[in-house]
Amino acid sequence: MSTRRKFLSSVSALTLGSFPALSENQKEKKVLVHHVFFWLKNPGSKEDLGKLIEGVNSLKKIESLRMVKIGLPAGTTKRDVIDDSYSLSLLTIFDDVKGHDTYQDHPIHTKFVETYSPLWNKVVVYDSMDI
Repeated sequence: MSTRRKFLSSVSALTLGSFPALSENQKEKKVLVHHVFFWLKNPGSKEDLGKLIEGVNSLKKIESLRMVKIGLPAGTTKRDVIDDSYSLSLLTIFDDVKGHDTYQDHPIHTKFVETYSPLWNKVVVYDSMDI
């Protein structure tokens, strides 16, 4: 076997092995992805960023959440299609629209918005459903 084939074979095995196996039920389920981008009023403030991260982490207690990822802009190569002007992103996954709606009305989410919204001047949300 050529070196290239060995390499590609090992990369495929590593890539596939790094994702958990999905059950048949999960493969068929159409999940809702809720991606939120926050722009801080004081983008250079580490203290404000720390507070916002604290607040976003508090949302993890909401039962209808299936996955939560919190991130900062990545240091990827600059391209016209990349917007890295935000301060923090929150990626959440729900089983369905009902789970998302439960999250939106949950007291923890309401308290998060009430407590931490003075830190940001802009929020953009992208919601999508599996096709």
